Amino acid sequence: MEVDRSGWSGDGAFTQLLIDALGDVEAIRHLRVEDAPATRVDALVSFISNELFVTFACHGLLRGRRPRMTLPGLELWLAGKAGIGEPDYADADMLQYLRTERIVPPYQTKGYKLVELVRIYRAGATGAGENDRNSGGSVS
Repeated sequence: MEVDRSGWSGDGAFTQLLIDALGDVEAIRHLRVEDAPATRVDALVSFISNELFVTFACHGLLRGRRPRMTLPGLELWLAGKAGIGEPDYADADMLQYLRTERIVPPYQTKGYKLVELVRIYRAGATGAGENDRNSGGSVS
């Protein structure tokens, strides 16, 4: 699988867990990871938002080409992975995971809440984010 991380800052432990897990899926040909515009940091909350765009490998020749996996199939596969599980929201065009944790750095009395939102789209899908439509993502 080819991974494009050029649009990703590297923030998000759950995002990295998903990238590692998706590397085991033979039906995925390409994965692009991007920071979503919603990412922000406040005094008490750190909100990380990332988007993953997957391109599935295909079966068949020319007219009869069909993806080897679908997003609902990927949803089932990820649901069985330890540490990932079922998405918090899923439809035909997107899987969405939301993870929160409280972080208390050493020597501080107050911590902050880390919220990580990760959305997975099929590259080139009509319901995918604006970045996907404008950056040449295609369905094979």
